[in-house]
Parts: sequence; structure tokens; C-alpha cells
Amino acid sequence: MRSCLPSVLAASLALALPAFASTMTPALRPHHRSAHPHRVAASRCGEIAGHASHTVLAAPAAVPCHTVAAHAARAARVNRAIASATRPAPIVTEPAPARAAIASVPRAHAPLARTRFVPPLRGSLASLERQNERDEAEGLTRIEDDAQLDELEAGKSLVPVPVSDTLRVNPDLPANRRYCRPWTARFLRDLARSHYARFHRALQVNSAVRTVAFQRELMQINGNAAPAEGDIASPHLTGAAIDIGKKGMSFSELSWMRAWLLPLQTAGKIDVEEEFYQSCFHVTVYRSYTPLLTRPAPPRFVVARRRHSTTTLLAARVH
Repeated sequence: MRSCLPSVLAASLALALPAFASTMTPALRPHHRSAHPHRVAASRCGEIAGHASHTVLAAPAAVPCHTVAAHAARAARVNRAIASATRPAPIVTEPAPARAAIASVPRAHAPLARTRFVPPLRGSLASLERQNERDEAEGLTRIEDDAQLDELEAGKSLVPVPVSDTLRVNPDLPANRRYCRPWTARFLRDLARSHYARFHRALQVNSAVRTVAFQRELMQINGNAAPAEGDIASPHLTGAAIDIGKKGMSFSELSWMRAWLLPLQTAGKIDVEEEFYQSCFHVTVYRSYTPLLTRPAPPRFVVARRRHSTTTLLAARVH
């Protein structure tokens, strides 16, 4: 009897353990659910097979609902899913097209996008001939020497360059050559005032009236200097021309200057030659110069507040 008792107890335990395992509640098995989130829970057989497939491949007897091949395929799919879930996604970087970058400029930077390029106002031989013809038609003569220059300055035929907070003169320019024709001075005041209102910095006059004697000396040291006689002589000899320095001007300033000067040249009130060797705007102003008005003068009490010239309005569109 004693020899049979252990075998009977072993047989009873063998029969009771599967039934006990099948009655375990999910709360008693937290490890299986948290450790294997991708387990299929369609049936208890699938649950047990899924659990076994994550650890050691179960024997065919342990998974009676599946064949060995199907169980191996399921284990491979689960492992791939876990690997893909934990693997960081690759970062793909591609250069954005230039057109797309320009199109996506924020509206706050719109003034930059509206910047307009105005081509240089290059001179020509025909332009230099026209300047001499116009000066001669207006009765202007070429100033021969300093004696004649002093006489014209004393008679107010030449007036000082209108120096102010908006316009200065090159300090190297001799005092007796800081003069120009009255209409040229009026042009300088208009231009300097408009430029200062836009950029808050003064323009600089590098050259104004010259004498024939000085021009001959200049030709010996400057190969680009215009002749002192003939049909293409320098318009500076009449006092109607001035040179406005470009040094230090920004892209916006250069475009603004060209936009301001071009309508006046088209109207025949000035002639412009943009020089690059000397880096200046050479401008010859004619006696007929007046600002281009956009409309008839408004009532006097609003003139100072509303009167604008066409050149100022056109140049204001250049940023």
C-alpha cells in the first residue's frame, strides 16, 4: 500500500495541474500580457502558443491547434513587428527647390521680395554731344580760367552748391569750384531732400564747375576725362553739370537714384551718365528743369503736405 501511494499522488497532480492552469485569471498572469503586447488573444490555445513562441519554440504537442510550420511563421511575424516598432524611423533630407524657397517667404519680409533692379544709366557719345548742344542752345559758355570763374560767381550767374543736412560737398574740392548754375542747385535740393527722406543719409557732390585750364590738367592724369574743347567737351565747363558720388551706396540706393533720375532724363530736363571708374552719377541739368508734378497743385494749405513729384513717387516703389 505504501509503495502505491506516491504513484497515485503523482497521477492526481498530473491531472489537476492542467485544470488549475486553465482556470487562472488574467490578473494572476500579468507577466504574459505586459511582456508580449503583440500576442494574438483570439483563443486560449492561441494565447498559449503565442506565449511559447516568444521564448522557446513549443513542441507540436504543446500547440495542438497549429502545425509546426504555421507556428514558426507566426513567431517570425511577431519578431519582425517588435523589431520594426523599436527601430527609429530613418530621417530623409532633400534640398528644397529654390523656387519653392522663394515662394514661401513670409509676408513680413515682402519688401525684400519686391526689390526692383533698375539698370545703370550708362552714358554714350551721343549723350555727350547732346549735352554740349543743349548748353550752347541755352547760351552757356565754357569758363576759361579762374578769373572768369570768379566773375561769374560774383555776378550770381553761378551759385554755391546748396550744402545742408541732406547734401554735402567733397572736402577736397577747392572753394571756388563749389559752384553751379541756379537751376542745377535747385535740382540738387530736390534730389537730396527726397533721398534723405528715404535713406536718412546725405548725398555728396564730388565735382561741380570746372575751367578749361583745369580740364586740360585733368586730362593728363585721368585718361577717362572728357576733352576741354570740341563737340564732346566736358559739360562741367559751363557750370551746369555736377558729379554725385556713389561710394557707400547700397543696392537699394543705387536703384532708387536711377528710378528718380530716369523720368527727368526721359522728359529732357537732365542728362545722366553713370560712371564706374570714378564711381559717380554725372548729371547735366538744363535751364528748363522743374520737378515733374503728378497733378495740378492742390490748395495752398495742403501744398507742403501733399505735393509730390513723379520722380519721387516712382523711386519710392524701389526698395
